[in-house]
Amino acid sequence: MTDLDATTLRTTYDNQLRARVPDPLPAGVTVDRDGPLVRILGLDHGGFLTYRHLEGLTGAALDALIARQVDFFRARGESVEWKLHGHDEPADLPERLRAAGFVPEERETVVIGPVTPLAAALPVVPEGVRLREVTSRADLDRIVAMEEAVWNADRSHLAAGLEKEIAADPQSITVVVAEAGDEVVSAGWVRYVPGTGFATLWGGSTLAPWRRRGIYRALVTYRARLAAQRDRTLLQVDASDDSRPILQRLGLVPVTTTTPYVYTP
Repeated sequence: MTDLDATTLRTTYDNQLRARVPDPLPAGVTVDRDGPLVRILGLDHGGFLTYRHLEGLTGAALDALIARQVDFFRARGESVEWKLHGHDEPADLPERLRAAGFVPEERETVVIGPVTPLAAALPVVPEGVRLREVTSRADLDRIVAMEEAVWNADRSHLAAGLEKEIAADPQSITVVVAEAGDEVVSAGWVRYVPGTGFATLWGGSTLAPWRRRGIYRALVTYRARLAAQRDRTLLQVDASDDSRPILQRLGLVPVTTTTPYVYTP
């Protein structure tokens, strides 16, 4: 599929990606359901709530669904993320989540585009930088160190989560680092979603001295080639305000937004 109509792409995204459950599940991860919600447990950074739609729930019935999640995760003593999309209904869902104690974090833009044009472009990296596929825990820990330097926040859960994904199904994910000498200066990973035409791109944080040199773009095109080798036709990214303009120049189209709403007991 290469139709770049935003509405068509959004429908494809809704039908193929939303509410999907990893198969096989990483070690320690379990899934259950509460009505339309898919509840993913055992992640290294708290629970996760996703859904294709809310089956028309509104008013008191929707408030009761939200309240059950608060009670459930309060009892577990862990945080949970409700992934809200900009086109979700009802329109007052954000207000109802906030009223229940969920706090919105930074909004991102869902962008989608065809794999083929990007896969045809050779990754161009600055002199002294190389791209390398990695699987070892030592390399994943180096990615964490880079991420923590970029964001000045704890990212320790990232290495454990990626390690479990790779162990569960090494064919479903590829992690790529950009290195200058012995230093990881950027990193990204690509997930090949089974049973769909999608590959999804994640990561892309880059150390400040190495930004605006084309490393992020090179990581995108490198991972697009990996996706093409696995017969994927569409790339999807939850893009920050920094990466969205780059991705749009590469041909990806904004189709909706996504905002993490996080409840912390």
